[in-house]
Amino acid sequence: MQSPDIHSTHRKHRNVLYSLVILLAIIQITSFIVLSLQVSKMTSEMDAKIQDTEIELKEFTESLTSAYDTGYQQQFITISTKISEQQEELTQEIDLLKSSQEDFSGIIKDAVRGVVSVRTDNSIGTGFIVHGSGFIVTNYHVIQGGQADALRVLTYDREVIPAQFIGKDEIHDLALLKIEGQYDFLTLADSDNLQVGKKVIAIGNPLGLSFTVTEGIISGLDRTGPSGFNEYIQTDVSLNPGNSGGPLIDTQGEVIGINNFKIGGAEALGFSLESNVIRSQINLIANQTIIK
Repeated sequence: MQSPDIHSTHRKHRNVLYSLVILLAIIQITSFIVLSLQVSKMTSEMDAKIQDTEIELKEFTESLTSAYDTGYQQQFITISTKISEQQEELTQEIDLLKSSQEDFSGIIKDAVRGVVSVRTDNSIGTGFIVHGSGFIVTNYHVIQGGQADALRVLTYDREVIPAQFIGKDEIHDLALLKIEGQYDFLTLADSDNLQVGKKVIAIGNPLGLSFTVTEGIISGLDRTGPSGFNEYIQTDVSLNPGNSGGPLIDTQGEVIGINNFKIGGAEALGFSLESNVIRSQINLIANQTIIK
């Protein structure tokens, strides 16, 4: 038979053992909870990073797509521009080819759109548009003595439009007019590049008839005219009454002079004020640069 001391010792051992078991259980539960919280936190952080990554990837993809589209559009615009330039160059080459073969039909077809008939109550002549906003150059003697309220312009489209007198240069026999609206215009060439023997065309409105053209060559340069200066181009182009104020154009369709006068009694001896003088004097009349 065991003594009471032995039973007491066993109980103490059991209590210690139970305490250890409970403590281990508590530690395990606590560790599990802590681990679960850490796992949950890591999961949340991973989800957030995945979401941020997806957003960044979407933004990158959109920016890449946008850049590609922009680049593609720019390439398309560049290609379209080059095609347009090539078409214009081809058209110019065709016109030059025609002119080299003495066929000025294409050039005249474009140039005549910028030519007008100028009328007053007592005279009629020709002029040409030098700026798209309706500025017109003609000879001053065409409108000299006419009433201002009777000044009219007949355009290529057969419209009769009242014209405003802007100013004059009597020494060079130039007048600047203006009509309202937007129009095709003629470009002034650099007359310093002219050469004797080059083909030229005069466009005018002889005797009030519809626009007509005459062809010839440059016979001389730096001829002295009414201005007293060597500023005139001599040609063998026929200048009939009504041609005064009309343009003398080259084979590129640019104005090299304004048909001014011819020697009385002489055939094929006409004179035109050169384009560089026209440009400078008209800009002085307008007090601004309207012709470049």
